[in-house]
Amino acid sequence: MDRLGSMAVFVKAADLGSFTAAAEATGLSATMVGKHVQFLEGRLGVRLLNRTTRRQSLTEFGRAYYDRCRLILEEAEAADALASEHLNVPHGTLRITMPALLGRLCAAPLLYELALRTPSLRLDLHFDDHIVDLAADGFDLSIRTGEVADRVGLTMRRLGSHRMLVCAAPGYLAAHGAPGDLEALGGHRAVTYARSGWHAGWRFGDGAGGVLEVAPPAGMRLSDLAAVTDAAVAGAGLAWLPAWLARPHLASGALVEVLTAQPGYRFDNYAVWPQAHRLPLKVRVTLDLLAAALPGRLE
Repeated sequence: MDRLGSMAVFVKAADLGSFTAAAEATGLSATMVGKHVQFLEGRLGVRLLNRTTRRQSLTEFGRAYYDRCRLILEEAEAADALASEHLNVPHGTLRITMPALLGRLCAAPLLYELALRTPSLRLDLHFDDHIVDLAADGFDLSIRTGEVADRVGLTMRRLGSHRMLVCAAPGYLAAHGAPGDLEALGGHRAVTYARSGWHAGWRFGDGAGGVLEVAPPAGMRLSDLAAVTDAAVAGAGLAWLPAWLARPHLASGALVEVLTAQPGYRFDNYAVWPQAHRLPLKVRVTLDLLAAALPGRLE
């Protein structure tokens, strides 16, 4: 077996915690993952992993070996990229995770254009609102909205911001009237976005650089932002929506923005990636593209 290839499989198995998960990530069978680890253990004469029927963990030597393997694999990838970077051509697989709707509607079209211009680049895009462990799951890059709490081992670059708007269908406003101020929100039905880990309050500026937060009565709580928009269009109540999602419905007249005199709130968006000694060209090119073009799509 190839030692470098076996190191890569071993690192993946250690990161993901099981041969089965490593097999899914690498496209190998769990048996072959085990053979790669056994090859290294046989060559070194030392056990790398403690394995039971329920779990596996690194031995003391395995932890030290794992750290060295990670460095070696990073350097090997950087070395392989030299030829491509000399030609200034991104290559390889680019794995990106991003929020489902923002990613699909705003970021993905930019990435599709990049892929069409760069046949040597393969996209592996994951649309998911949950925060993932970039290093453990093998992602090159993440697009995130709002505060990035887990900054250890990560690098960030701001990708603009987007406004939040309170909107409702014309039929709802004809029946219930439009709220004149934040206090009036208490007399209206709201369609709210609610998923695990998401703070449900609606935020507004206070006109002095601070933030006000309101929790309007929820007539509906939906875990999908597209469904929140659909419910608002159907007349179910007021909705607090990102401008990039509300825009086509406002243009068509299906939704109307209210509370336009109230200072709004903006969410920052970031590109986040694992810290590395050398940033691959495929990531640098993608970052520059997103930083230049994504902010305009978010307004």
